[in-house]
Amino acid sequence: LIRGARSRNGMPMRRGLAQELMDASRGEGTAVRRREELHRMAEANRAFVHYRR
Repeated sequence: LIRGARSRNGMPMRRGLAQELMDASRGEGTAVRRREELHRMAEANRAFVHYRR
């Protein structure tokens, strides 16, 4: 959430954070996209767990 708020150029931190929280509550915004991307990568890497040792 903080990264998303900081990436909103041209607005104060408190306004960017408020906007990011509202976007996250609607299922959109940079925080939600980042989370979905992380989960996709984890799911893709799950197949390679048994190759660890």
